[in-house]
Amino acid sequence: MALPPGQRAVDGFPRFGTHLHHPPPPVPDHPVIEIGGALTEGFSLTPADLAKLPRTAIRTDFHCVAGWSATDLLWEGTAFETLYRTRVESLVESGAPISHVAFEGLDGYRSIVLLEDALADDVLIADRLDGRPLDSDHGAPIRLVSPRQYGFVSTKHLCRIEFHTSAPPDPDRWSPLAAHRRARVWHEERHRYLTGRLVRPIYRSLIAPIRRLSARGSRPQPPQHA
Repeated sequence: MALPPGQRAVDGFPRFGTHLHHPPPPVPDHPVIEIGGALTEGFSLTPADLAKLPRTAIRTDFHCVAGWSATDLLWEGTAFETLYRTRVESLVESGAPISHVAFEGLDGYRSIVLLEDALADDVLIADRLDGRPLDSDHGAPIRLVSPRQYGFVSTKHLCRIEFHTSAPPDPDRWSPLAAHRRARVWHEERHRYLTGRLVRPIYRSLIAPIRRLSARGSRPQPPQHA
């Protein structure tokens, strides 16, 4: 299968994130996802609550904005659209349509997604990768997976989802690496202001140092038994 513009396949699935040189956050004894924002009332979901919703699996590629792609990954979990239609939509305030969704992780990372992008049929709240529960380096216990967008959208260690009627404040607006708001891989929407082709060399130059930092922060995983 062809890769999106500017992407190159790599072996394996490298760790990525905003705090690469630190170990991933520990998994809470009793993890929950808090749901809030412009709703008539907030609520929380445990992994057991999510398990009661219809489950789905998708086999797809994962595309990092730096230019590498991990291919043929099998994700399992609950479709975000299923969660939205069954648990959230009825709580949307009358006359205040939702436009944006914010996803926050235990490591403090936050991504903001247009609702129309979050409702794509391949967006998952995932808890398994390649037949096993997510490990710490790849987002345990639960993470967002949005394959048609660059990896920085797919928040790991998911602990909160907020629904908004307008775009939330953007702290990275003037950052030299300001990420594109939609981050669609087939449109090569890497940077907020510069074309994807122009910034490819800059991002690719970051791959090697990011991998070195990742190796320092990665948490050793227990051996898998057949």
